[in-house]
Amino acid sequence: MSDNPRSVSFRNGDIDIAGALHLPPGFDVQRRYPALVIATPGSSVKEQIGAVYGRELAARGFVALVFDPAYQGQSGGLPRDREDPATRIEDIRCAADHLVTLPFVAEDRIGLLGICAGGGYAVSAAMIDRRFKALGTVVASNIGRAFRQNEASPDAVDEMLEAVARQRTAEARGAAQRRDNWLPDTPEDAAAAGITDRDMLDAIDFYRTPRGRSPHSTNRLHFESMSRILGFDGFHLAEQLLVQPVLVVVGGRPGTTFSYADGKRLYEQARNRQGFVAVEGAGHYDLYDKREYVDQAIEALCPFFKTQIAAA
Repeated sequence: MSDNPRSVSFRNGDIDIAGALHLPPGFDVQRRYPALVIATPGSSVKEQIGAVYGRELAARGFVALVFDPAYQGQSGGLPRDREDPATRIEDIRCAADHLVTLPFVAEDRIGLLGICAGGGYAVSAAMIDRRFKALGTVVASNIGRAFRQNEASPDAVDEMLEAVARQRTAEARGAAQRRDNWLPDTPEDAAAAGITDRDMLDAIDFYRTPRGRSPHSTNRLHFESMSRILGFDGFHLAEQLLVQPVLVVVGGRPGTTFSYADGKRLYEQARNRQGFVAVEGAGHYDLYDKREYVDQAIEALCPFFKTQIAAA
């Protein structure tokens, strides 16, 4: 499928956010289209998973805006490689700010799609921004809970927070900034490290091979981000504040990303839940780009968004 997204930029405070606007076939600037903001996984840039879903949803009549988070990819912001949930939520709201300035976007027909960590960020954004009229998620991850659960013990969480505190103090006194890998840089590095977890290997196969690797994604995490992530709960107050129609898509093969459990939890918390779709046989990372699984996700998302925002 041909796709030539329009490069755009918008601001989150003093930070320039680099985006890509995917437009429907036969785009006519005189028309007013339903639009979607797409929030992508942690460490992911607009050319990766967001481009897959942006392209498919634009082909079905939506304007779809994908962007690099602040501090990452081609967006601005210092320190580089920071993953800050509060800023990522504001990125999403600023994306909506950008859409409502476009004459071809119907401002009362804007939806939100969150993928992986972007799912948790999207939930938080939708709770406080009613311009989003519908919320869809694909393998949504509540990143703070996932990181806390991935630590070996409660003591390990405390130890990590102590380590972040020491590093902040060191950097305040002039030490070099610390950046750690999100993932091993190559499959060979993973093998040398003895990694056998299927989801971790699937992540490496996507992000660190030609399948999904982007030159704009550094695979580095500014270490101080860990305290911001560990203190975050993307679903906090969802029962009270998440009023929009919600569709949840998960991989049918649960794994160690916990996105299946997070998707179930989100579905149960949503007051206006419209569907829970488990894509049979798909793992978390299969739903990033594998045609047979992405097609099933799109087959669920498209009629949902058409019902909720395209016909509004």
